[in-house]
Parts: sequence; C-alpha cells; structure tokens
Amino acid sequence: MIEALISSIAIVILGIISLYKWVVIISAILSWVNPDPNNPVVQMLYRLTEPAYRLIRKYIPTVFGGLDVAPLILIFALIFLETFLGRLFGGMMM
Repeated sequence: MIEALISSIAIVILGIISLYKWVVIISAILSWVNPDPNNPVVQMLYRLTEPAYRLIRKYIPTVFGGLDVAPLILIFALIFLETFLGRLFGGMMM
C-alpha cells in the first residue's frame, strides 16, 4: 500500500515538473514575438515563470550578447530534477 502511495506521489511530482517545463518553453517562445502584456495568458505565464527567472538571475549572470539564457538554465535544471527524481522514485519502488 505504501508503494502505491509513493508511486502516485512520484507521478504527480514528475507531471508537475514536466508541465512547468512546457510553461517555460512556451513563455520563452512567446517572448520572441513581443505579445500584448495585457493578455491574460501572457500575464499568467509571466507570473508563473518570473519568480524562477529572478532566482536564477540572482546567482548567475544570464544575459549574453543581448540574449537572456535564464529559460534555458531553468529548462536544464528541470530536466535534471525530473531525471533525478524519476530514478530516485524508481529505485524506491523496486
């Protein structure tokens, strides 16, 4: 029974990480086309991604040649976290 609980929690956590990764990708692509800042979708994406970008920018300089690489750093961190937790939870369930 505890294995089913851990498995369910792992699936939810990994799903949230995967979903947030797509939010970051969509937000980065949208930033290239200069969308309307009053659009509710754009505002939601900004509110979801900007705190993570701010945390990254606090410790790492992210602007190189006029290009902000904070989304790329965040995506790599999410991929690392997703892989690490996937293997960690996978090892616990064996």
